[in-house]
Amino acid sequence: MATTTIPPTPAAAPGGPQLMSHVDSVFQVDPASAPDYNRGNSLVKLLGIMEKSGLAAERQSYLAYSLQYLFPLRNLELYGPAGGDFQNLNATTQDNKTDFQKQNVRDFLLGDTQLVRGWAISGNLIVPFLRVSYRGGPDSVLSEMSGHRLGQRIKLWIRVGGAEVSSPLSVPYNPLTDRYDIELWTSPVPDLRPLLDDKARDSLDRGELQVRNDLVQGALADFERGKLEEQYTVFVAPNNTMHPVLPLRIELAWADESERFWDSQNGANYVYEFNMILRGWENFLGVGTSPNPHGGVGFLEYRNLMSNYGRYAGRNELGRTPQPWNFDAFGRKDHNGRRENFLSVDYMDLHILKANCGIGLHRHRDNQEVFFMMDGRGYMVVGDWVKFPNRERCFEIRTLQAGHFAMLKGGNLHGLMNPSDENISLFMFGGYD
Repeated sequence: MATTTIPPTPAAAPGGPQLMSHVDSVFQVDPASAPDYNRGNSLVKLLGIMEKSGLAAERQSYLAYSLQYLFPLRNLELYGPAGGDFQNLNATTQDNKTDFQKQNVRDFLLGDTQLVRGWAISGNLIVPFLRVSYRGGPDSVLSEMSGHRLGQRIKLWIRVGGAEVSSPLSVPYNPLTDRYDIELWTSPVPDLRPLLDDKARDSLDRGELQVRNDLVQGALADFERGKLEEQYTVFVAPNNTMHPVLPLRIELAWADESERFWDSQNGANYVYEFNMILRGWENFLGVGTSPNPHGGVGFLEYRNLMSNYGRYAGRNELGRTPQPWNFDAFGRKDHNGRRENFLSVDYMDLHILKANCGIGLHRHRDNQEVFFMMDGRGYMVVGDWVKFPNRERCFEIRTLQAGHFAMLKGGNLHGLMNPSDENISLFMFGGYD
């Protein structure tokens, strides 16, 4: 077995999204053997980390299906190719599209920051929240910078969307999670305390839970069906922390309590995005009612999920700009970065994901893919295996419900777990790596 470093990703063609360099490792697999995916499985490892994530209030104080997690990646290890290509450990030149072993994630190392957002319940209120935490152990960047003398509090400078703090926030150490945790809620009432459970009150007292209407904004009612008739969703409550279509961009930096030492990516700050493309009955571009649809009778309610025409022209969600190491939709590499304003489909499949079964974490180097949940629900994981210039690499986890789909782009990692005791049904289409 051998490990090598992937060389920097080549720059995109002019006009295309520049993919930045990344340094990961590829694990060489002996061609006479096959990986044992039942031991040390990367999907199981990631979901185990998710399950251990703490919250400021008791679990019943959150809408479970709404919880969304971001786990920044520090390092990613892929399995190498099978068969005669087993010595090719450069992920950008592994061109055998029918060898799926080279897609699979063997292991990963997470960064120091973790983020969670969702809907919290307090009394008869349902409000958005954003949780940000930092590793408390001696192996964090900030701990090493300070000589392992961080103490009981650290500082957080943060910008959420277009809103930022005027001075860094104080973040307390949480011995239950071994992390520095802060959870920001919005509240339409002046005193949230009487509406909280005991755990949340304790979190409020020590500063883990803070009401910050300047940073976390919006209400569940912003996206009620009646308010969206004949509207384009991106124009509705664009600052809502839980907007169903727009990505949420978060920029932050950490410091020790004295603000002498900063983990700020050398002054550039860390930039994260909740940006999974997830569409369905509650996540759509537009909605309306059409009488006599296409010359028929009665009334048709429609919900635009993704589109390249009409009022959505120029949005280009269905398209992509191939990188030099990508195959284009026609299986060629001499595309010179020509924009493809369409979704290329090589297959359409129906899948039954058995109880407690998971589609493992893997990358798509080239093509796009859609996971449509027909029946049941599962944990959908999407992330980046290459470093894009506008955000850090992360695993993003959301609940994928019946009637919703997630769309993957070339350069994405993904996986899907059925944690239930019942089968779930999927319709999948797109193009293989």
